[in-house]
Amino acid sequence: MNKNPSGMDKRWPVYAAAMTTVLLWGSAFPAIRYSLHVYSPEALMLLRFLFASITLAVIGAVKKIRMPKKRDLPMFAMGGFVGVFLYMLLSKNGAVHIEAGIGSFIVASSPVFVLVLSTLLLREKVKRACWIGVAVSFGGLVIVMLSQTSGLVPDIGVLLFLLATLSASLHSIIQRKITRTYTAIEATTYSIVFATLFMLIYSPALIREIPNSSLSANFVVAYLGVFPAALAYLSWGWALSKAKKTTYVTVFVYLVPLVSSVLAYFWLGETLSFMAILGGVLIIVGMVITNILGKE
Repeated sequence: MNKNPSGMDKRWPVYAAAMTTVLLWGSAFPAIRYSLHVYSPEALMLLRFLFASITLAVIGAVKKIRMPKKRDLPMFAMGGFVGVFLYMLLSKNGAVHIEAGIGSFIVASSPVFVLVLSTLLLREKVKRACWIGVAVSFGGLVIVMLSQTSGLVPDIGVLLFLLATLSASLHSIIQRKITRTYTAIEATTYSIVFATLFMLIYSPALIREIPNSSLSANFVVAYLGVFPAALAYLSWGWALSKAKKTTYVTVFVYLVPLVSSVLAYFWLGETLSFMAILGGVLIIVGMVITNILGKE
């Protein structure tokens, strides 16, 4: 007999929100690859986040979120530049060179980068199992890189995705400080709005390319802005805030590469080499070790 039926009743919305986020994030990689047939990475980035900013502005108005204090504007600007603008610029240019599934495996290693940065920048102490997980994930990254090499020179797409992952990890450190005084909705909204302002430098490219775009491509870009860029981050923040333990939610992020690879296979006809799959599995195994066995 179920001794605590109300416990599961309280947990399933959290798990549903986390899984919704995973599905949306996983769908972003093949959607970006599809859109890059029509738009340049810069124009795609700007158009996507114009949709995202409008969506978050509407949600913010309905929720009546607070305006940021003047002293906190530099922190929001830094988060928007490092964690959104720079990440999107690097990942979208990386997506031009490598397949969506491989890119998603690399980005999914972000928790490992966060662990290292938290230790170095925030002086957090971690258990030995965390470093074992880091070593396993790093080995997986090396294998993924080798699967995309030409001779001894790593593929530029892999390097761009690694830099994108590092920027996303830095953003996690910045967001941790922001969310001490702001809600997840406020932190997400203002960071993305600042990022969109930075992206306005690509307005000439968007103005030049949008007349030649197709309706289907614009629909995909709108989807990227409204769902993976706006609503997914909100659902993720809600799930983290409601979960009894953070681990119960964060383990879901390891499903993103699987979702992305499956969608890319059916949508774009992409395939992964054995080495790329092996490297991706090791990345996920390392992150599970870090996240489960390495918890204080």
